[in-house]
Amino acid sequence: MASKAHSLKYARFINSISRERQPSLIREMTKILASAPPEMIPLSGGLPNPKLFPFKEINVQVAGGSPISLSGKSLDQALQYLPTGGLPALVTQLKGLQMDAHSPPVQVWENSDIIVTSGSQDGLCKCLEILMEPGATVILEDYVYSGVLSILNPFKPKYHTIDADSEGMNPDSLQKVLSQWTPGVEDPTAPKFLYINPTGANPTGTVLTAERRQQIYKICSKYNLLILEDDPYYYLQFQPSANRPSSFLNIDTEGRVVRFDSFSKILSSGIRLGFVTGPKPIIERINLHMQVSVLHASSLSQVLVSELLSQWGKDGFNQHIKSVEDFYEARRNGLLSAADKHIKGLCEYSVPLGGMFLWIKVPDLSSTWDMIMERGLKQNIMLMPGKAFQTDGSKSCQYLRAAFSIAPEENFEPAMERLANLIKAEIELEK
Repeated sequence: MASKAHSLKYARFINSISRERQPSLIREMTKILASAPPEMIPLSGGLPNPKLFPFKEINVQVAGGSPISLSGKSLDQALQYLPTGGLPALVTQLKGLQMDAHSPPVQVWENSDIIVTSGSQDGLCKCLEILMEPGATVILEDYVYSGVLSILNPFKPKYHTIDADSEGMNPDSLQKVLSQWTPGVEDPTAPKFLYINPTGANPTGTVLTAERRQQIYKICSKYNLLILEDDPYYYLQFQPSANRPSSFLNIDTEGRVVRFDSFSKILSSGIRLGFVTGPKPIIERINLHMQVSVLHASSLSQVLVSELLSQWGKDGFNQHIKSVEDFYEARRNGLLSAADKHIKGLCEYSVPLGGMFLWIKVPDLSSTWDMIMERGLKQNIMLMPGKAFQTDGSKSCQYLRAAFSIAPEENFEPAMERLANLIKAEIELEK
């Protein structure tokens, strides 16, 4: 399979605007300077002199660990420009993290790279903006993360939605939609990528099964699609490790997976750090996009995370992930218990195997929008109406999304009780 990985023509996926982007010489020189020998005299770039930075020391307490102290050269690095691709030490750590977690095939990994972004959504946005053309065909699930729709909608795409159930995207539905195009035949209307949120999906909470991942990968290979594996909840799963399906990155034998990871759910959302792993030609285009926008992700955040990962090591990182998953699993169980008590029978829902959300269908209602956005707010309960996750916002929707991540656990039961009362009143209104 190695030859196919090397022969994939990435020019097919990159749009005309991205093809025109050229490297910024200033940014390229900053990259060279990051690994230059001490005797190098840097007269090339306009880096501000760190002697004038008013911050002289930063100390961060780490739960269960040693404080992280930045001063002198380490602080200068945390407050200075970095190469666009990321702090070299952090990029090396992230490559090790991906190898440990996903073990991508060697022939693909040798032709892959990683770039640090300002949160995974920043990387996702930039990747979509290098792939999309106005009016392009887009393939995604019938309910999808609303942030992706906000990126895509200005392109006025032709959406083709794929059916999904409690096991995630349905491969048969994907094959049926793609069958209108002929594999191997150039067609400007054909899609270039599949967007998928396979683990603890937002909003549905599903974890795509291992069998379906294999089937979907084969279909995408047949129709020559990139797979945009948006996986911010990968480290937020509630199944035993032995039962967890491998990622698309793990089964990628052809170099067609672009993977998006996030630190928001496991370290901090405010540090705004994520990273993209994928084929070098795609990562290079994201890099060029960043060179003319954010320049690079936050230096301070990158240095702090690198120091934290160094302190933890592999075992410490895994221990932290387990504590995060245990915490959210207990909260999921609490919300499920409250839901079983108050809305079972009124609503349909399945146990989320990852993520932060309970996806609820109200079969006796034609729409949940007014109930949530008008009457729910007046009753001091906030949920997300399912319409927010549809490609066609004009259609009514029977679903709603409840997050179990932040609300106090003692409020789960009154929340579900209020929801039950809302639903009963709404059913009467619709009669």
